[in-house]
Amino acid sequence: MNETNDKESKDEPRAVAHWRRFLLIPGLLVFGAIFTAVLHHRIGRRLAVAAHSLEVENVSVVRPAPHAPITNLSLPATMQAYSESLVYARTSGYLHAWYFDIGAHVKKGRLLATIDSPEVDQELLQARAALQQAKANLALAKVTNVRYQALIKEDAVSKQAADQYAANYAVQQADLLAAEADVNRLEQLQGFEKVYAPYSGIITERKTEVGDLINAGNAGAAQELFRIAGIAVIRVYVTVPESFSRQIIPGSSATVIVTELPNVRYTGTVVRTDNAIDPASRTLLTELDVVNSSGTLLPGLYAEVHFQVPVPAGSIVLPTSSVLFQAEGTQVGVVNDRNRVELRKVSLGRDFGNTVEILSGVGPDDRVIANPPDYLVDGMAVSVRASTTAPTSLSDLRRDR
Repeated sequence: MNETNDKESKDEPRAVAHWRRFLLIPGLLVFGAIFTAVLHHRIGRRLAVAAHSLEVENVSVVRPAPHAPITNLSLPATMQAYSESLVYARTSGYLHAWYFDIGAHVKKGRLLATIDSPEVDQELLQARAALQQAKANLALAKVTNVRYQALIKEDAVSKQAADQYAANYAVQQADLLAAEADVNRLEQLQGFEKVYAPYSGIITERKTEVGDLINAGNAGAAQELFRIAGIAVIRVYVTVPESFSRQIIPGSSATVIVTELPNVRYTGTVVRTDNAIDPASRTLLTELDVVNSSGTLLPGLYAEVHFQVPVPAGSIVLPTSSVLFQAEGTQVGVVNDRNRVELRKVSLGRDFGNTVEILSGVGPDDRVIANPPDYLVDGMAVSVRASTTAPTSLSDLRRDR
């Protein structure tokens, strides 16, 4: 019986090995089938790409065209008031009345508010009384000095006494000047009880109410009463790209269009630039002035500025869609006389939106593929499709027929 058990234990590993070999063969067959399918797929793709590169590609071509002598440069802009000021009180007191609220159009010199300042009024009365006293003292000193100067000629008084009265007369003259200056100062402070508009404009903010304590800054922070903006002329600020910065100069004109008023055109004049290119945005800050006699333009409006920029003679352009941006750089596909593709590197100039300026790489007589595919390679055979589109202006791109 023991011999039987030993025999069975010896036959068991053989059976397991047999089953393992039996299962391994189908696994190898499945793996081989998958590997063959993947390899066949890859080879098929390569053959398809190679066949595609060898077959004739139908393309449309354009020829580089001379750009119009003047191009329209459209840029976003913002509007600001020509001048904007905060109106403060120059004397402390209580607000007695205000006469204009926000949105009111005021002329230069119009009374905006009045302030009650009893301390200043009382100080002015005291100063005027001191002025009268100084005038009386001066009159007495003058009469006394004249008498002593007459007596000194007769040796009736001492020289010392005459000199003392002469000096007293000079002191009283100085006291009178000081009293007059003090009165003038307080009269000016009393005049500041009335707040006037510094220039013609619109009241954009009112930050006070009747009865408020007004601080002129003598004992704390000054309190603003109004904010006024002058809009007879509007400043329009626009950032001009670096490539056009040398062509936008003071004195040149532009058309300003406001989104809320699409049918109205305003003429703006370039008055100044900041004469510095912003390194972050590569733009030049430019200011235009627009006459706003009707008052329809408001500070803060969004606008578009259209410049008519001259283009240098000899400048040629291509559609932006004809340029390939690849790892090798910017390229275009040119069809040669044998209807084969030549990939050429080009240097780009200014971007006009749908078209781009070409500085080098192609000439006016080259046939450039209008919409080149990504798989375009040197030597690819192409067939040029005829185009029925005719040029309508000098800036239109010429197409082969």
